Amino acid sequence: MGFNENLKGELEYKGILVKELAVRTGIPKQTIDKYLLSNGSMPPADKAVVIANALGVSVEYLITGKNFSNNITKSKSFSSELRSIADYIEPLSRDKRKIVENTVIELVNLLRRPLKDEPIALTLLQKTFLRLF
Repeated sequence: MGFNENLKGELEYKGILVKELAVRTGIPKQTIDKYLLSNGSMPPADKAVVIANALGVSVEYLITGKNFSNNITKSKSFSSELRSIADYIEPLSRDKRKIVENTVIELVNLLRRPLKDEPIALTLLQKTFLRLF
């Protein structure tokens, strides 16, 4: 993913409008709109830093989609979609999170199968909801 997609994902994840980011950064909305275009330009380093600070992420994350804890060790980074899922799961008890983890593993394995197994996935989802609630 490029800068534009990472920026777009971060704005969506945090529920921030482009005009709000413009106010927070002092960068004109039209300029930010250009950064969001699929063929848009990359901001200069100083503006990338301002945008990253306003969003509470690193410049590296906006550019590469990955976070680096330092120059030697890479820390795991998740997309805005995965962080959104984690936000839903984190408040659950440890036992319920384990159920969700096992269910996700089962679902991924089911989704890798041909479509003829679709009713099995529905049954699995029904069992999961019964276990959680």
